[in-house]
Amino acid sequence: MDLEFTDEEAELRDNVRDVLAGIAPTSLVRAIYEGTGDDTAVWEQMVQLDWPALTVPEAHGGLGYGFLAQAIVAEQLGLSLAPGAYLTTATQFAPAVREIGGDEVRERFLAAVAAGRITGTLALAEGGRWTPEAVQATATPVDGGWRLDGRKDSVLRGDTADEVVVVARGGAGLGAFVVPRGELEVHPRQVIDPTMAVADVVLDGVVVPADRVLAEPGPQVEEAVRRALDEAVVALAVATTATCRRIFDMTLEYAKEREQYGRPIGSFQALKHRLAEMYLAVERASSLGWFAALTIAEDDPRRHEAASLAKAAAGECQRLVVGDGLQLHGGIGFTWEHDLHFWLKRAKVGDVLFGNAVAHRAELARTLGLAATEEVFA
Repeated sequence: MDLEFTDEEAELRDNVRDVLAGIAPTSLVRAIYEGTGDDTAVWEQMVQLDWPALTVPEAHGGLGYGFLAQAIVAEQLGLSLAPGAYLTTATQFAPAVREIGGDEVRERFLAAVAAGRITGTLALAEGGRWTPEAVQATATPVDGGWRLDGRKDSVLRGDTADEVVVVARGGAGLGAFVVPRGELEVHPRQVIDPTMAVADVVLDGVVVPADRVLAEPGPQVEEAVRRALDEAVVALAVATTATCRRIFDMTLEYAKEREQYGRPIGSFQALKHRLAEMYLAVERASSLGWFAALTIAEDDPRRHEAASLAKAAAGECQRLVVGDGLQLHGGIGFTWEHDLHFWLKRAKVGDVLFGNAVAHRAELARTLGLAATEEVFA
């Protein structure tokens, strides 16, 4: 594996960073927090630039880039706190359609994503667990399609996405279905970061016609769900780590400028140690995140283990960096006027979604055969 960016990848990173600085400044994030703005224009600009098509296969109207390009965009989203439908559509909905769906349904929805005609998300979690084993929502065959019953937790942008991939369990195993958001009973949650809106979804007898079935319940679907889940987990891990990097950079800059006793506070040995620990945590999480991204890009058999390692490291990183970043900023870090709290809250939400550090340590133990599923999630 080559962990250095090619010239083309570095150019993509720089272009995405520059675009996001223009279309999603911190002032927009503040406006969303204060209820005076929204992210509609951000998505529209991304569509004009063909970002939704970035990793959609060329056969379906996309640009055909690999997952590494997706991770590059995710990193810049985490650094800038850019809001909008891109993360869920490109790293959750589209991978689920690609990995689970048959040829006809895959062509239909991936082409729509590439053209920017729809936004989407993934409804998997139940009981606070983002694993196939946790799925208890049911899929029952009826005339002309399938009936879904149950409840899904913490669906990112579940209250605004056009289409929702719902994973449910039938008699033969897991199945996956594309449901228009308007047909679902959606309950938005109040979260600390309104740019990462989360909702619970109730499936109360929703009937999905046959042409919206990604895969009927069967034993082969679980592995496809895991593959799609790997992409969502790694993209979020990379984005969360990038947010932590921004917190570290802001804290380091503040420590160099803020003076006490006639000296910059960053010159004090105790603070140097804490800043060094923050730096190491960010670099460790970043390295594991990019390794996981490469395992997906190269379809390495270690991809699932690498995804859990990356998400666990990102969660552990945010715990240290958020706490120390807030403390080292002193009183100003607690004020609404200072921008620091936007990054602190994004990092916290990024840790919880799609499994926190504890959950992914447990998943890694299960994957490696060190503990049974029911033991690690007890």
